[in-house]
Amino acid sequence: MQVTVELFGIPRARAGIAHTAAFGSTLGDVFVDLAQRYPLLGDACIHGRFLKPGYTANLRGERFVTDPATRLMDGDSILLLSLDAGG
Repeated sequence: MQVTVELFGIPRARAGIAHTAAFGSTLGDVFVDLAQRYPLLGDACIHGRFLKPGYTANLRGERFVTDPATRLMDGDSILLLSLDAGG
């Protein structure tokens, strides 16, 4: 399934983009897809199927998630941000 990913803070700087699409049925699948397509993002923020410490994801603007087993639905939106990205 395809999801929309919006990047903030360090993830945005490392990937060099603000928005992208990613593929996977779980959050971990999406992390792997992103790391493969954006190696600098992967090096800085992702370790396998997990986010490195200091990073989090928000699913549908409803809740923060980091569990790679989190199930996704086609068309979901994920915000990927560093914990220091606040205002």
